[in-house]
Amino acid sequence: PAISGSVDIGIVDNVLDKGSIGIGGILGYSSAKYDYTGYGWKYTHLVIAARGTFHYPFVDKLDTYAGLALGYNAVTSKETGNWPSSTNYSATGSSPYFAGFVGARYYFSDNFAGVAELGSGIAYFNLGIALKF
Repeated sequence: PAISGSVDIGIVDNVLDKGSIGIGGILGYSSAKYDYTGYGWKYTHLVIAARGTFHYPFVDKLDTYAGLALGYNAVTSKETGNWPSSTNYSATGSSPYFAGFVGARYYFSDNFAGVAELGSGIAYFNLGIALKF
């Protein structure tokens, strides 16, 4: 499975009465290996990006937000094992990363929340936890 971490720091409060603006970043990594009787492929994917968010709490204990991410996307793929042709193919690709996202954090306590996010990161749908410092 993919793994990612993000940081969000509030910089402006009381936007549209009870909203806020935040900045931060995200780092995500995934890797997959396919093996077919001694040979296969290994695929890795890395995303690193800055994020900007707009938070607006519609319901108590529920932090809903939307934002944009801009950064770098790196992908590599290579042969593994002993291929019959012995060519040792590999490929890399990188590109700018731009994504929009929406999400929500439900706070079970003042510092601990469950998170669901759609549209950004290493996967299109992310589930996890949030810690507030």
